[in-house]
Amino acid sequence: MALVRWRSAIGSGVRRVRDEVAEVLSGGVRLPLVLVGVIGVCWAVAGLFGVSGVHTSAAYHLFVMVLLAVGLYGSTRGIPLEELRGNVGVVVLAVTVGVLAKTALIAGVMYLVDSRPVSVVLGVAVAQIDPLSVAATMDRRMSGRAKAILSAWAAFDDPVTVLLVVYLSAFALGTPGVLSAGLADFGTSLLLNAGYAVVVAGLWLLLRSRLPGWLVLLAALAALAVAATQGLMLGVALAGLVVRPFEGEPRVEKAVERTMTGALLLAGVALGVVLAGVVGSGSLGLLLKGMLLGVAAFGAQMLIGSLIAIRLPRYDRWCLALSQQNGLTAIVLALLLEPSFPGTVTVVAPAIVVTYLLFTAGAHILDRIPTSLPVVP
Repeated sequence: MALVRWRSAIGSGVRRVRDEVAEVLSGGVRLPLVLVGVIGVCWAVAGLFGVSGVHTSAAYHLFVMVLLAVGLYGSTRGIPLEELRGNVGVVVLAVTVGVLAKTALIAGVMYLVDSRPVSVVLGVAVAQIDPLSVAATMDRRMSGRAKAILSAWAAFDDPVTVLLVVYLSAFALGTPGVLSAGLADFGTSLLLNAGYAVVVAGLWLLLRSRLPGWLVLLAALAALAVAATQGLMLGVALAGLVVRPFEGEPRVEKAVERTMTGALLLAGVALGVVLAGVVGSGSLGLLLKGMLLGVAAFGAQMLIGSLIAIRLPRYDRWCLALSQQNGLTAIVLALLLEPSFPGTVTVVAPAIVVTYLLFTAGAHILDRIPTSLPVVP
């Protein structure tokens, strides 16, 4: 009898662990906590084995770019297009003026602490809202319009910040001619991204019913590889609005969601490994600066989010104001910037933790706000 009870207890424990893992990989509310745990564990393990300098290799650069492309596609493929069509103006305002305003506010705070141009780059690196984390913690009481605005904002501010980081990094590094050539290069990059999105979407619409599933998957991987090697992140996000091969298939959709969450956790592994090689006894100042960066990012989102959602009901306005979270894009940008701006990872990592803690505290505020309030005219 004792053996039977032990077997039953072990089986129950295994099922519970399996269910917990499935919930996390499906984007459950525990995802932010799990991500922080993954970063900490990988930091400790890599430090124990003396791992360092991983982020300087070309293979590592390609790895994090692939993670970024996967995350961006995953963030746009789930946006409800019906809601998006009715809120295009608000979304465009959020990912242009909103991102620039948040960057300016965050960079302004950081500039008071460190007057070097790198403060602007750090402001951009954490200005976006992580789409995977937002999807994992999206409040069910939000209106359909607010959910569409927040999910689209979180999806499209990522590629915008990626493009901004490229050109502001060149400025911060003092690259000759960056001011004169920046706008032309920026315009060229936008055209290349738009062209990529048009080609990929066109081929999908033309061939989706004529090719077997395995060939469609192969073509999708090839398109993803092109985007990762050429830096066409905005194109990936735009393509995700049209290329949706798994729509209407719940089991496959669930597998895709787990893949996206897996990309975020892999980025957490990478961040932990890099932290082990760059954080030392003299890093306390950078860690404190990172905590300030996280507070500045959350405060900027509260201000800009409130303004963007000014015509929404009070509850929805609070949801957008308290939605700042940093995840995959912030991690990848920190990893990409570390070779050029040593210390970036040491600053961005605590900023991510701070935004998660503030978001969790903000959730308790949302619990006390009723939803049955009129829309502000």
